[in-house]
Amino acid sequence: MNKDLRKNIDLLIVQFWKRGYMTVSRRFGTYLPEPAKVGTFDVDIVARHKDDYAIGINLTESDFIDDKIISKLEYLATRRTKFTNRKVKLFVGVSNKYFKNAKRLLEHLELEVQKNIKLFQIVDKIFPAARRRKESNVLFS
Repeated sequence: MNKDLRKNIDLLIVQFWKRGYMTVSRRFGTYLPEPAKVGTFDVDIVARHKDDYAIGINLTESDFIDDKIISKLEYLATRRTKFTNRKVKLFVGVSNKYFKNAKRLLEHLELEVQKNIKLFQIVDKIFPAARRRKESNVLFS
């Protein structure tokens, strides 16, 4: 289980990197510290891009069974920075299997809260086998 969680966090970090965020802290990291709890909730990643901050979490099967998931998402999506009072983005990673469930959950939130949440499918990309090139006559040796 721990290995799957670590892999999902790594794949969510890739989404942060694609959007220009630098990881400040992460769970199951080797060199970075563990992120502090936000309220009473555990977060997987804290990142920043210039003066903007973002929080990242992965939702698992057990999260969808929990009744408090909507309040957790709402709480984390309404966070603001301490001194500049800027909104903190919430990045939510979900496996393919539960992506539709997560979209339905987000529809229950207010529009302002929905705008502050980015939902991502966490997919481990498997590349197809490389094609073999046909042998051709070599012009130079």
